[in-house]
Amino acid sequence: MATWYNTFFFGIYPYIALAVMIAGSIIRYDREPYSWRSGSSQMLRKKQLFWGSNLFHFGILFLFFGHLVGLLTPHWGYSWAFDASVKQLVAVIAGGIAGVVCFVGLTLLLHRRLTDPRIRSTSTTMDIAILVILWVQLSLGLLTLPFSLSHSDGGTMMTLAEWAQRILTFRGDAAILVAGVDWPYQVHIILGLTIFLLFPFSRLVHIWSVPVRYVWRPGYQVVRSAGADWRVPGPVGRPRIEARAEPMEPAE
Repeated sequence: MATWYNTFFFGIYPYIALAVMIAGSIIRYDREPYSWRSGSSQMLRKKQLFWGSNLFHFGILFLFFGHLVGLLTPHWGYSWAFDASVKQLVAVIAGGIAGVVCFVGLTLLLHRRLTDPRIRSTSTTMDIAILVILWVQLSLGLLTLPFSLSHSDGGTMMTLAEWAQRILTFRGDAAILVAGVDWPYQVHIILGLTIFLLFPFSRLVHIWSVPVRYVWRPGYQVVRSAGADWRVPGPVGRPRIEARAEPMEPAE
């Protein structure tokens, strides 16, 4: 039987967090479009930023889509190929590797932001808070791995997946499922929902603006016109250069 704690955090809080995330992002984009950025400090400590950012983004993208597919795929969608215990073992191994990679990258980013006076002076309280929350969330995620291995039948994984699917389909009895799982899972869920809640108030909003269209956009280069008169000065006393944009040829 679910207590008030379970009913609120696992039955009501998910809808509050998701509603604030979506509505808050729309309002911020409408009212404060110039704050819609990642706030990069790439000119400072480039090497540490390179490794930290790449490791973090690789790991976090793998973990996000892994959680998305793992939690929202119905049991019948994979039971014809393998059972829940195999799915859990794959999730533990793949998620554990991605989690460690992401943890190392985030630790580098957090260390860089906290120890460099120039970077810290340009950081807001929310910038640091989000990094700390993500770091704790990753730590909790890694902490759940031994608990998952102790339930080799995949029962806990199926319970959490059923909870997520009931939340998505607006079933009121979802909170009952989480009442009996181990505490690291519960805290991991609550903190994950809190990240959604804080999403529109942080630099995480730049996720919505990921430049996916660049993948299929043709490249361009500026070339000089063959008929340009190099001896005629331009309006500011410099040689006039006529240029046009032409599609780039694909590299061999």
